[in-house]
Amino acid sequence: MMKPVKVGLLGLGTVGTGVVRIVEGHQEDLSNQVGSSISIAQILVKDRTKSRNIPVDASKLTEDPWDIVRNPEIDVIVEVMGGITQTKEYILEALERGKHIVTANKDLMALHGPEILAKAREKGCDVLYEASVAGGIPIIRTLIEGFSSDRITKIMGIVNGTTNYILTKMTQEGAAYSDVLKEAQELGYAESDPTSDVEGLDAARKMTILSTLGFRANVSLDNVSTKGISNVTQEDIQYAKRLGYEVKLLGIAERQDDFISVSVQPTMIKQTHPIASVNGVFNAVYVHGEAVGETMFYGPGAGEMPTATSVVADIVAVVKNMKLGVNGRQAQLSYNVVKLKTDEQIASKFFLLLHVEDRAGVLAQIAQVFSDCDVSIESVMQPTTPHKSSTEIIIITHEASKAAMNNVLKAFEGLAAVRKIKSVYRVEG
Repeated sequence: MMKPVKVGLLGLGTVGTGVVRIVEGHQEDLSNQVGSSISIAQILVKDRTKSRNIPVDASKLTEDPWDIVRNPEIDVIVEVMGGITQTKEYILEALERGKHIVTANKDLMALHGPEILAKAREKGCDVLYEASVAGGIPIIRTLIEGFSSDRITKIMGIVNGTTNYILTKMTQEGAAYSDVLKEAQELGYAESDPTSDVEGLDAARKMTILSTLGFRANVSLDNVSTKGISNVTQEDIQYAKRLGYEVKLLGIAERQDDFISVSVQPTMIKQTHPIASVNGVFNAVYVHGEAVGETMFYGPGAGEMPTATSVVADIVAVVKNMKLGVNGRQAQLSYNVVKLKTDEQIASKFFLLLHVEDRAGVLAQIAQVFSDCDVSIESVMQPTTPHKSSTEIIIITHEASKAAMNNVLKAFEGLAAVRKIKSVYRVEG
């Protein structure tokens, strides 16, 4: 049997507490799996005197992260404290000292993943980060290992539980965005400053990680076109339902030939698509491979125990690699050059909600704009608005390029009959 493996834990918040619970509560199972005991030898906290909801040996606590990073007895460092610049410094120093890293830090890996992984390969260390995306769903290991023999052409997912909770409540209860956001904050699903979630930034960082792994290319956060849900209205949601769609904040990464596109945006997805039925704080990731076809992975996207489960699974993987002597050899190589699709190459169906003058000939003018821009219309709906000088028109197009749709929208801005372009959404499924 191997010597006991000692873990240093940077952070004892929600996820860190879950890691302690699992490691200490599942000792027999973990030992049987890896042939060694795993113990948490040292824990970084902000305040050693603070009372905690789990019993922790006070002698293991430190308020100085360098105590853990430079501790020669620690084999694996688990980083669950968040942060970017300073945290990166700790991790690079730990790798320099030959320590393996398990992290749940999506921000760090989205921004500095290639540099950290390169250092890990240089030093023969593991850096595993399953918990950084979709909580308890093992999507990262699946992309690296399960799809290693396939060529992924599309990754589409709900990867932010806060926005999915908000949109679910708006859809099922008819509530206003502002009211549901306030409720989500009260329940702890949304931060006091919800910008990262509701403006799509959190999802964009996760899609950076997924697309880098799926397409074997160093996709950067700057490559992700991002739009949040703060402008989604109850009117949009109700029209979507009437047309057989649900509104979801989707991350969408696509590859065609050698070109890719990655985006995060509110999207209307057909109610028959399995992602459309993913509600509340749950996450789901749909992956299409040339060989396997369609697959989908579903589960809790956050929370103490789901995320901690992914963290501990990574610890187990590190220890198994230690036993086999193969640490640092499984680092994901990004060998493809990032070639971004142009707007002419990005294509989808589109939903438009227009506020227009209610008079003869307006619909013909609108149809002419679509024809001039080479965009085909799939369906048109005009709600009844008796005794009014204006009305709304809902249009769903056939698949069209993003460039062509931009031309349509620009033409509408100069068309007197169109008083306002109220909503534009990508349509999937």
